[in-house]
Amino acid sequence: MKKIMLSVCCLGLLLACGTTSQVEAQNSVEKSNDPYYWQQHVDYKMEIDMDVESFQYQGKQKLVYTNNSPDVLNRVYYHLYFNAFQPGSEMDIRSRTISDPDRRVGDRISKLQPNEIGYIKVNSLKQNGTKLKHETVGTVLEVDLAKPIQPGESVTFDMDFDGQVPVQIRRSGRNSAEGVALSMVQWYPKLAEYDFEGWHADPYIGREFHSVWGDFDVKLTIDKNYVVGSTGYQQEDVKIKGNKKTIHIIAPQVHDFMWAADPDYIHDTMQVPDGPLLHFYYKNTLDAEKLDFWKKLQPKTVALMQYFSEHIGDYPYKQYSVIQGGDGGMEYAMGTLITGNRSFGSLVGVTAHELAHTWFQFLLATNETKHEWMDEGFTSYYSDYAMNEVMNEGNDHPTSGSYRSYLFLAKSDKEQPLTTHADRYAYNQAYGISAYSKGSVFLSQLGYIIGEDNLSKTIKKYFNDFKFKHPTPLDIIRTAEKVTDLELDWYLIDFAQTTNTIDYAVKSIEGKTISLERIDIMPMPIDLTVTYTDGTTEDFYIPLQMMRGEKPTEATIIADWAWANPNYTFEVSKAVKSVEIDPKQWVADVNRENNKLEK
Repeated sequence: MKKIMLSVCCLGLLLACGTTSQVEAQNSVEKSNDPYYWQQHVDYKMEIDMDVESFQYQGKQKLVYTNNSPDVLNRVYYHLYFNAFQPGSEMDIRSRTISDPDRRVGDRISKLQPNEIGYIKVNSLKQNGTKLKHETVGTVLEVDLAKPIQPGESVTFDMDFDGQVPVQIRRSGRNSAEGVALSMVQWYPKLAEYDFEGWHADPYIGREFHSVWGDFDVKLTIDKNYVVGSTGYQQEDVKIKGNKKTIHIIAPQVHDFMWAADPDYIHDTMQVPDGPLLHFYYKNTLDAEKLDFWKKLQPKTVALMQYFSEHIGDYPYKQYSVIQGGDGGMEYAMGTLITGNRSFGSLVGVTAHELAHTWFQFLLATNETKHEWMDEGFTSYYSDYAMNEVMNEGNDHPTSGSYRSYLFLAKSDKEQPLTTHADRYAYNQAYGISAYSKGSVFLSQLGYIIGEDNLSKTIKKYFNDFKFKHPTPLDIIRTAEKVTDLELDWYLIDFAQTTNTIDYAVKSIEGKTISLERIDIMPMPIDLTVTYTDGTTEDFYIPLQMMRGEKPTEATIIADWAWANPNYTFEVSKAVKSVEIDPKQWVADVNRENNKLEK
């Protein structure tokens, strides 16, 4: 990530360690490899007392916030996500007014009773011991500081709060449709992110997140019969008092903390060779077939972990948990919540997708509210390839489904550019296709442009350079440029920042002369295959002039095509029978009917 602000170097870029002291030692010696880059740091200590009968909890939070920015901060903001699950909230209103609401939400929030809603109520908040003025505005707590936070300064915020877990509707909640008691995600007052663009105190309307890197120390008190799966490392010093137990959990260098609990969880583990210990939590009330699926899932998850670590970068933590809960599948720090009553293929598929998010959401912590396609799209790309290998699917084009979805959207009147804020898509369908499918096509098509080997090198360098940071779209394209020495800004601009489409055509064949045409406005380099009248074929590559170079190819390289010229003509050595542009279909061309011409 390139910034133009001088600043304190980022603290805390580390491989996860088991103790806070190790984390602090690592923080003291590891700095960002970009001297102009900075990011904020926050450490949470929380004590939570959960009542599993009322689904209410009390919390104490001590938060140490380090301002690594070059700016003086006069205010801070917290996210209070549970407040979204109240009648009249922005999430409720948006769900009831958008033309294609999420079926899991619909009008359900509007019908919640007082004992079913979610809330986080801040009872007191202090800055270095001084009481602060604060106001809850929907899902955001606005805080006026007693004293500005100077660049490089750390301050301590002490908070007492109460919470109520909503009925399971979206991601978090109690008593899910599958009977999971507690799916606790986005459940605590979370300090909003401040970065080179300023504060990101977005209201929670149903989409994605952007959070501060830091360390968590959580003591959770809950009914002693409940089994708990969570982010982080559960310590051995479990304390039991009466009918409750207190679990101590340490989670170093994460930007989120989730947990789930149920008295009927089965807890299995499986070790990844030279990797993390995998934890599996699932209900013992599932039918026999589904219980068997959860057993079979475990070695598949080992294989998936190995695939992602090999193809992207090493998983840096000591554990990962796959937990039955939530309302579908959602990624979190060191784990995921997924629904468990699925076919085996679906169970492996959702695990593959959510596990891939560990790399493209968690370790490469893009601002999902602004760049959701870098999260969902890159995850979709790699989970499709992982499934193809782990499940022996034998698909020569694992992302073909993403291409079909994107082309459907591109030819509709509903597409918006990938620069659209996640909450600002006019249609949920347009958001889903843009984030998941077009984002996947972006990466797949980048492989076409620069070559698959270069894409592999790009992703590994991108991961190594930006893990434990907050990369932006420019970072992935600049990484590709550094790997290839090609100019690629045109691709980021046209495909991710506009709704320009690609349409190239074979215009005519006259003897040995072939004429091509660019019909739509987006440029691309061209792969094409010529079939001669004698039955032989020859592959050609037409470089895009503005790329200032070519990808590695075994095809015959001919003259550059300058974008401003819509026409391109070249001659071959023999009489031509047919010509086909992009025969392997790696380009998201909106009209493939004109890609091939037979004489």
